[in-house]
Amino acid sequence: MNAPNETFHATMTRFILATPARVYEAFVKPELLARWQCPRGMTSEVSADARVGGSYRIAMRARDGSRFVAIGRYLALEPARRISYSWAWEGGGPIPESKETLVVVELSPHNGGTELRMHHSGFASAVVRDSHAQGWASVLNKLNDLLDPKGTAGTIRLLGDPRSTYTRTARMAFAERGVAITLDPAAPHSPAVLAVNPLGRIPAMLDGDTPIWETSAIVRYVDECFGDGPLLTPQSIGARMVCERWVSMVNCHFYDTMVRRYVLQYVMPRGEGGQPDRAVIDKAVPEMALQLGVLEKAYEGSDFLAGGALSFADLFVAPILAYVEQLPEGRRLLTDMPSIRRAQATLRARPSFAATDPPQSK
Repeated sequence: MNAPNETFHATMTRFILATPARVYEAFVKPELLARWQCPRGMTSEVSADARVGGSYRIAMRARDGSRFVAIGRYLALEPARRISYSWAWEGGGPIPESKETLVVVELSPHNGGTELRMHHSGFASAVVRDSHAQGWASVLNKLNDLLDPKGTAGTIRLLGDPRSTYTRTARMAFAERGVAITLDPAAPHSPAVLAVNPLGRIPAMLDGDTPIWETSAIVRYVDECFGDGPLLTPQSIGARMVCERWVSMVNCHFYDTMVRRYVLQYVMPRGEGGQPDRAVIDKAVPEMALQLGVLEKAYEGSDFLAGGALSFADLFVAPILAYVEQLPEGRRLLTDMPSIRRAQATLRARPSFAATDPPQSK
């Protein structure tokens, strides 16, 4: 290939808890390449002749059926040290202005693992470079999943207070999709959270070096990128609309009424003498009764809110109800709401609910 244009290039580094020899193998063995050489949410089929001058072909397929094929030749192979290969998209690929480029991977021992340095050069424009860099970030996350002894828990960190209803929603989504993560207990606006979410809200998430924040974004990311079982996103347009409606209800109404102005008055009382502020509670309870009444009607025909199956709408609602039913006014209101109680019992029986039970409710 021609000398690469260094004007537009991307350099990425990643620490991987595996030996340089194992990382090198993952780059040259087709059966290993097929497990990580595509962005999250995609699968790949790989053929590779790992020798200088040998070729490779990586066919990547997205869930919607779209297909992209990367091809190239190995230019240099130094076991456990360095790999160099050309990179191009068969038939033009997914990115306009793409042309043949150069990838150089350097491996060095570091802190009991490997420091991987990838330099990808020869891009036609900054737009093409940035698109590839984003894709490589996701691909390297999958490489880390494969090689780190902790699997996805070595790649994915969720920062948040386990008592937070939103943090629990995100944790339940990971559990439902069968994805192991590392939970880093962190308070809102703490330095660790602010480093990921500039607004300091929890939960915040790191997938490798990629920051993701806002619970809805995290849950959708989990659903799109992980797991082979039933999706948390309803498949019909009507059911998706209903699901979105309930998530909006939680964000705009339920959380403020049931958590901020009700549950937290008991959990962190700020009234006179360190007691719950009765004025705030007494104002919130009638609003809570109205909102629970709407929810009761929605649950009358099913244990789930959208599409007759578990969706992320249920994961937003369940952690809030788990607190409400423990407190006097909430318990009294729910006495006359059998559909909510039935649906909540169904959710409570799921392993994801038990696995994310916050400390103070045990």
